[in-house]
Amino acid sequence: MRYISGKPTIVALLALSLLLALILACGGAAETDQPATGSTSTGQSAAPATSSGSSAAPAATAPAASSSGSSMAPAATEVPAAAPVAAPTATPQTAAAVAEERPSGRLTVGQKELGPFMGHPALTGNPQIFVLQTAPIGESLLTVSADLEPVPMLAQSWEVSEDGSTWTFNLAQGVQLHKGYGEMTAEDVIWSMRQFGAEGSKHPRASNMRGIWENPDGHAIAIDDYTVEVNTGEPWSEVPVNEILTSPGGGGTWIVSKKQSEELGVEEANSQISATGSWDLVDFQTSAWWLMEAVEGHWRKTPHFAELMFQEIPEESSRVAGFQTGNLDTSLIAFDSLSLIEEVEGAEIMRVPGGGESALTFYGQYYVGIGTENQQPGYDPELPWVSSDPDINSDAWKNAAKVRTALSIAIDRQGIVDTLLHGYGSPAVLWDFGQYEESWLPQELRWEFNPERAKALLAEAGYPDGFSITLTPSLRGAPVEVEACEAIATMWGDIGVDVKFQSLPYTTLRPSLIARNYQGSTCHAGGIRLEPGQGFSGMLSQLNHQAVWNRGVEHPWLDEKVSQHMAEVNTEARRELAIEIATFMFENAITGVGLYNFDSLWPVGPNIQPWIEGVRYRDLRNINGYEYIKPR
Repeated sequence: MRYISGKPTIVALLALSLLLALILACGGAAETDQPATGSTSTGQSAAPATSSGSSAAPAATAPAASSSGSSMAPAATEVPAAAPVAAPTATPQTAAAVAEERPSGRLTVGQKELGPFMGHPALTGNPQIFVLQTAPIGESLLTVSADLEPVPMLAQSWEVSEDGSTWTFNLAQGVQLHKGYGEMTAEDVIWSMRQFGAEGSKHPRASNMRGIWENPDGHAIAIDDYTVEVNTGEPWSEVPVNEILTSPGGGGTWIVSKKQSEELGVEEANSQISATGSWDLVDFQTSAWWLMEAVEGHWRKTPHFAELMFQEIPEESSRVAGFQTGNLDTSLIAFDSLSLIEEVEGAEIMRVPGGGESALTFYGQYYVGIGTENQQPGYDPELPWVSSDPDINSDAWKNAAKVRTALSIAIDRQGIVDTLLHGYGSPAVLWDFGQYEESWLPQELRWEFNPERAKALLAEAGYPDGFSITLTPSLRGAPVEVEACEAIATMWGDIGVDVKFQSLPYTTLRPSLIARNYQGSTCHAGGIRLEPGQGFSGMLSQLNHQAVWNRGVEHPWLDEKVSQHMAEVNTEARRELAIEIATFMFENAITGVGLYNFDSLWPVGPNIQPWIEGVRYRDLRNINGYEYIKPR
């Protein structure tokens, strides 16, 4: 078994792409400042010398629902067979030969959850918002380099005014929209962004989208076909702006054809979406599969494979079996399955350090609008971790904080890393800080593992015999997300807490989080951060900020401080605010309590080559860079 490890620096990636068959390299992500402008580089696009069509993919293990155009579920799931593709003739790898060779074969990937296809900005939500960008069917204005810097994608360069209120994006020219809808222009960009932020949108950053792209005191206009000017009406820091401009990731965006939706309507356009990525949607079956075809002559990177198939296979054992039999070329796999992957002849493991972070959330702490018609349905001061008084100096607040702290220090984070992650990660302190913890957070902000003190805190708070709490893993593609949550349930049981553990698809859980009526705790993973505090907006209130998705807490103090952080354009001042918010989060164990940081381990089947040079680092919970994968 060979482990291929990516080192997130530009120099290392270039070296690794040349010496991949000879050396192993590993390292950590570097902290860098974010530029206001960027320039693009092109990836090498050498064509395969042999055809590598995978064997027929297995039927999806989840029950089949409706197909792209049908309202009735078929009796059995049928996966489209790979179209016959002639093997290319082996030729010397000259520049001319590379340009002439065409994509061939099918690349087949196992996914935990697909759900119905939702590629239209007005309709999309999780998990589709995440899976779709990893294909990529859609492309964002920017993406993220291995050095964690925003770099050009559809926007070839950009400028930001000194006060942070005016952003100018210079778009790539000649970018073709799928299905013959012509060249992407500034109008498509503005229209797509406004669709993501429209009222009723399921995008987790819809309120930020509206504040940036539709601020009544600002504007979003097309200077010409290739220039977009966005005036936010008030200063916005680059942190929330870059979050929605980059992909892949749960808060990212992509550009689609405005003309297609005007001609077909939103629902029909969604089922055959016209975007700009290296892969074009051919067909799909809900909760079963997505079939995509390569875009030949793509403006950025033509794939090496002619077809890309995503299959929804919820069961870990079925995904592993698919990989073992060669029906899957790569797949999301659990760390406990590594030994089985190692037994597959010719298989490799591609390790990408800094894959993401997992945190603990405490829901029901909705202290904005208490006692009014705007009180959130999930607020219940009878819950031990929820205060009956929003005053952070009150006894009620302090007792609820003791409960949350007890739950936090009852967790053996190092044990989770050592046993479940097999050492491919580290204990975490707070959500949003991931790889920045040592350089940003004061040393006193670290969780101890102390079950005895946890029991004492529960007794002090009035719960010597414990209480009941619902614990739910948010299934979002992170390693050991279920196993770690189950371990936490056991650890809480050791201090006398009765845990009602539930596991359900994220598409089922998420609506209750948005509606603010879930009462309990979740183990929730997030992607890599461009800067600590990027996800603070998940703690803003719905009443004052129209925030969509929420981490379980709304409080006037957070509304004030997070708003200041999101508007601060001075890097050092923003850092001070981030640390102030982090200190409040830690001292009160309010939510976003860190669990573990993790590396990403992606299996490489015997029919494909590792593709470290093609990885995009915005979010590594799911596999990406498929257009760079070559057959062996």
